[in-house]
Amino acid sequence: MARPNRYQRVSVFFAYCFYLAAVACVAAAAWFGWTRGGQSPAVAAFSASVVFFIGGGIVLHVMGRADLPNLKPDR
Repeated sequence: MARPNRYQRVSVFFAYCFYLAAVACVAAAAWFGWTRGGQSPAVAAFSASVVFFIGGGIVLHVMGRADLPNLKPDR
């Protein structure tokens, strides 16, 4: 595998940030579910955020770990 460029490393970093945000949203959804009940709009919002952050993290992770060829023309 070729060494990932700077943008791929940034993409992987943000993928991990998205995964951490998803974990925080799971915790927030659980807390609001216990304190306000499962029918609270906050629980639905944080649950939707979990889906978004997991999906975005997967996309960023795949972009960052792709084996991209060197597309610069040789001079």
